[in-house]
Order: sequence, then structure tokens, then C-alpha cells
Amino acid sequence: MSIEFLITSFIVIVSPGTGVLYTLAAGLSRGSRASVVAAFGCTLGIVPHMAAAIMGLAALLHTSALAFQVFKYLGVAYLLYMAWSTLRERGALKVEKELDTRSALQVTVTGILINILNPKLSIFFLAFLPQFISAGETHPLSRMLVLSAVFMLMTFAVFVCYGLFAAAIRDHVISRPRVLTWMRRAFAGAFAALGAKLAFSDR
Repeated sequence: MSIEFLITSFIVIVSPGTGVLYTLAAGLSRGSRASVVAAFGCTLGIVPHMAAAIMGLAALLHTSALAFQVFKYLGVAYLLYMAWSTLRERGALKVEKELDTRSALQVTVTGILINILNPKLSIFFLAFLPQFISAGETHPLSRMLVLSAVFMLMTFAVFVCYGLFAAAIRDHVISRPRVLTWMRRAFAGAFAALGAKLAFSDR
């Protein structure tokens, strides 16, 4: 495992994006357990992109403008839905005292969908993983699976740290309704901004 792969992966993972944003929101609104569940969901959402890159399906998104556009606008629509739901107190920042089984499932599914509906991830892995596999590698598929697993473990660990930090300051936020209102607006705006960024992005 090269240090270059670990450093590059860490930079990519720690950079604020939809997954980080959602995990932070889960920690603030529902506590530490929810933040871990959200991190797990976001990590699971990486699996289809990893599989697509390994099987070469991501090349379709890269070469087919129509496929990319369809996938992209599904992601945009979902991010805008997240923004609206958050603003209307039914989404990521709906404050709950306890996380029951149904809520845990909802948090997990939302985390998965957030990362699945991002075509840039498939293209990223299509370009990212092969750089760390030498031309003389005897088992390239096994190597890609190992690198993918390490990337996912790092993603989960970093997202959990983000979420637990948010959960740690949760009481200071939810005890101040005015702060919570502004936080809700900020998260809704951030989801909308990420949706707009994805909408205007090229392959």
C-alpha cells in the first residue's frame, strides 16, 4: 500500500462534500449513533461506484453524454429534495431525541442514495484506482479490490470523526432554537449549492 495512495485518498475523503455534509447534519440532529449510521450509509453508497470502476461500467458514463446527464440530474434532483426537506424540518436536520430502528434505516438509505446518485464518483474511481496499479501487476483485480476496501475504511473512519464532532456540540445547538434555525438554513443552502454545482459540472 503506497503512501501516495493513502495521502491522496485522505485528501479526497476529508474534503467537504455531500457525504460529509449529511453525516454532520445527522450528528447535529440525531446524535452520535445517527452520525455513525450516516457514515456507514455513505460508505455503502461508494460500493456501486467501486464496482462500476472495477467492471469498467464507469466508462459508459464517461463516453455516453446521455447516460451521464440522466444520472447527473437524478443526483441534482435528490440534492434539491434534501435541501427542501431540511428547510421544512423533515430532512437531515429534523431533531430527534432518540434514533429508533425505522429512523436508523432511513438515515442509512439516505446516506446510500446521496453517494450513489453522484456520477462523478464513478468517473473519479475510473481515473483514480488504475493510477496505483502497476502495469506488471499479476492480479490487478485483487489489487483494485484491496485499494477499494482501504478507501472505504478510510471514508467510514473520517466520516465518523466528522459525525461524532457534530454530535459532541449537539446539545449546544439544539438548546438554542435560533442557532438551530440558522443551521437548518445553512445545511439546506449547502445541499442546494452542491446540487447546482453538480448540475453545471461537465464530465
